[in-house]
Amino acid sequence: MRSPGRRPSAIRARAVAAGAAAVTVAAGLAVRAGADGAFAKYAGSALYTVLLCALVAFCAPRVRPVAVAGTALALSWAIELLQLTGVPADLAARSVAARLVLGSTFNAPDLFWYAVGAAAACGVHAGARRARRRATSPSPSPSPSAGPPPAAAR
Repeated sequence: MRSPGRRPSAIRARAVAAGAAAVTVAAGLAVRAGADGAFAKYAGSALYTVLLCALVAFCAPRVRPVAVAGTALALSWAIELLQLTGVPADLAARSVAARLVLGSTFNAPDLFWYAVGAAAACGVHAGARRARRRATSPSPSPSPSAGPPPAAAR
């Protein structure tokens, strides 16, 4: 059974992950609207994995950033490699949702850009966790027995 003190932190972490997912989708739409060519393609690939990181963090809010990023990267790579089978292309021909989630054509450079996205998301996630811990942990107060005695006591 969970302790009552931990529940608000999981809710807060899920809210942050949901916000990160929304910001990532907005960034992807902005890149798509404002850029084209290789930059747009590979930024989209990296953001795809960033979005998966946010979704994994939403589902498992207490998991460490490295595990979140590793899971998202493995999913990204698995979906990209699945494109070698032709199954995603068949599904994409029938469904816009399938095309957005699974893609349709294997592109080897995407594997690298997924790793870039996972590394970036891991860095942001780890930094946010450190900042939250610093903000919520009580600052250490000096103990009365620490250090030399006051000058008057000498």
